[in-house]
Amino acid sequence: MEIPEPKPKTKREIRKDNNVKIRQVNEVLTYNVNQKKVLSRYHKKQLLKKTNAAKRVKKGSKIPGRAPVPKGVVKKYDKGDGVSTRGITGIYQKEKWKNKENQFKKATEQSARVEILLSEKGGGIEADEGEKTKDIKQIDIVKNVDVASAAKSFELHLNEFGPYQVKYTRNGKHMLLAGKLGHMASFNWFTKKLACEINVMESIHDICYLHVDTMFACAQKKYLHIYDNTGTELHCLRKISNINKLEFLPYHFLLAAGSDFGKLQWLDVSVGEVVGSVLTKQHGLSTMVQNPYNAVLCTGSTKGDVAMWTPNCQEPVAKLFCHKSPVTAMDIDPSGLYMATAGSDFKVKIWDARNLEKTLQVYKIPYAASNVSFSQTGLMAVSNRQNLDIYRDCCATATRDQYLVHRFKQTITNMKFCPFEDVLGVGTQKGFTSLLIPGAGEANFDALELNPYQYTSQRKEGEVKALLEKIPYEMISLNPSVITEVDVPTMKEQIEMKQKLHFIKPPQIDYKPRNKAKGKGGSVNNARNKKIAQEKVKKDFYQKLSELEEGEKSNEETKKSNVKANNPILQRFL
Repeated sequence: MEIPEPKPKTKREIRKDNNVKIRQVNEVLTYNVNQKKVLSRYHKKQLLKKTNAAKRVKKGSKIPGRAPVPKGVVKKYDKGDGVSTRGITGIYQKEKWKNKENQFKKATEQSARVEILLSEKGGGIEADEGEKTKDIKQIDIVKNVDVASAAKSFELHLNEFGPYQVKYTRNGKHMLLAGKLGHMASFNWFTKKLACEINVMESIHDICYLHVDTMFACAQKKYLHIYDNTGTELHCLRKISNINKLEFLPYHFLLAAGSDFGKLQWLDVSVGEVVGSVLTKQHGLSTMVQNPYNAVLCTGSTKGDVAMWTPNCQEPVAKLFCHKSPVTAMDIDPSGLYMATAGSDFKVKIWDARNLEKTLQVYKIPYAASNVSFSQTGLMAVSNRQNLDIYRDCCATATRDQYLVHRFKQTITNMKFCPFEDVLGVGTQKGFTSLLIPGAGEANFDALELNPYQYTSQRKEGEVKALLEKIPYEMISLNPSVITEVDVPTMKEQIEMKQKLHFIKPPQIDYKPRNKAKGKGGSVNNARNKKIAQEKVKKDFYQKLSELEEGEKSNEETKKSNVKANNPILQRFL
């Protein structure tokens, strides 16, 4: 049967002169495809990138697209060589590591590009020809700076309760003053607003801020006391007595205390318990600092050596012979790269804190330094009695002259650089002096890490986050990268134990059936009975294995329960 062809449809054409002309046209089906609707999101993004890049590139422009990043800036943010994928056999794993390395490269490039937004730059003093910066006095510096900076230079005369010690918070906003005879004050030194001022009626040996500026610790005559910013005593820790030095580890929430009898103790302030105690065999810990790179405590002795301690080891993790005379002062810069030690042999030595094989620099000074302090930009302040000398670029290279020199009328007892400010706080025999040191503070700060201008709500939120991200004290070691390594021997033992448990075959039984007469179904019954007996043996065998595994789990649970019984508060942070 023949199918008739369809008649072509007609199309009318109307002209302006209203004459209608009808013509028959074979209809051609055309489809106007909207390309934007058909394309996927990924292809749309690619097209947008190409079009935007084409718009950016102008005719005759020398730089097509984004400007290249200088190699020197990229090296500054580079974190070393990546992981090589030669030994990785799986295709999926190879691609995974390649993507990770690409992300790291993008991150370094992005941080190098963003550096242009860091508009603030560290200052400093540049002397003219024939002049030296050490000849410039504090009066000249205060006269030639703006009003806000000049207000940061002041002096407090406190004659009755000296000598005084000074400590700043990590963001440099608040300051704590403590006199030997019991006077103590905490205030915002920017606005000079006093938070609290008390007299503890006892001798004060050392002071230290805790994780927030609303709490601080005070080592008094016999016990360790903790106060808030209103001067109210929160705790009296009788377990820790006769304290000489205090240091606070902010990422571990540990308050380290060194006693007169050479005992080091670490107090977890989030739980309120002593997590570590070590006898250093050094009588009177007069010099003690922490290394911010690895949270290791460094103590100097009268024999001229420096020992490094962690709360999970009873012996020093490292010991360094620095001077032939007693160590009088020491400090480690905020980056944790350099350590400065001073002895009574009139020498100041600079060490590489990560490689303690040899000294980097040795400086001879005309006195035995009693205080050494590093700033965020690498300036080093050295003092003894009324003399204060400040050195610049003295760690990597040797310097001949001082950067700045200042002489006091009273004896210097303590000094600290203020974070993010060109200020050096000096505690003296009869008060406190704030000096302007151009180029001492870091110009740019990370507001997510340390914010000098934080509100009360931001401080509370930061306290909660820091508590959630608290690092356990067991992870403190001389080399922090050890945490990322795998304990190979114990891991092998665990794998072998699992293989023994799961891949041991159950024992085979010797089944001897009874001979029955023909036609009584003896062979069928014998096979069934043999199968039942074998399954029973298997069941008993696997039941014993499960009991062994449950015994191992119960041992682990008892260990955890013992830990919980000893530390009942805030278990999720342990």
